[in-house]
Amino acid sequence: MIKGIIFDLGNVLIDFDHRIAARRISRFTDKRDEDIYNLFFDSGLTALFEEGKITPQGFFLEVKKMLGLAIDYEAFLPIWNEIFFISDKNKAVYNLAKDLMSHYAVALLSNINRLHFEYLKNRYAIFDAFRYIVTSYEAGCRKPDPQIYTMTLRLLGITAQECFYTDDRPGLVEGALKLGINAFVFSSAEKLKENLLEAGVGVYA
Repeated sequence: MIKGIIFDLGNVLIDFDHRIAARRISRFTDKRDEDIYNLFFDSGLTALFEEGKITPQGFFLEVKKMLGLAIDYEAFLPIWNEIFFISDKNKAVYNLAKDLMSHYAVALLSNINRLHFEYLKNRYAIFDAFRYIVTSYEAGCRKPDPQIYTMTLRLLGITAQECFYTDDRPGLVEGALKLGINAFVFSSAEKLKENLLEAGVGVYA
């Protein structure tokens, strides 16, 4: 029986595009947009930042050095942060999570850095649908590291078999499946409802 539900954040509850930042930052460097994007999205440097192993200022200094940026930290912040947007898909998932919270232990589990998370908390009212929020930068590890999944299960007070998990990235879903979690790749709110019903979760929204 499912007792707890874990949601991913990016491209599930809020959409984002690092290419927005790459295009804006390209005005201050001679690097190509694609090179900038590759540095920003899932690079080794980004991994360190998302695991809380480098400070926001330290991350900026590394980016500035690697790209030869001609801007300061304060100018960098809005460029780095203003990549998020809410879609109808996101709204539908939020409403579903909000409703499920009345019946299940619901958590948010995200690979995210401190700057993005603090920016989102201040600008988007999406976090009240979750009893627990686990971020990689606070946990010190990222999905698909088994440690971050088991940490979240302990917070919810459930076993892997009692957990439903959805994430838009197949590799991260695979990491959860290896632990015995009922995990599904997210593609739409409608498909998510189908997956929940398949796992025996009552969908009320």
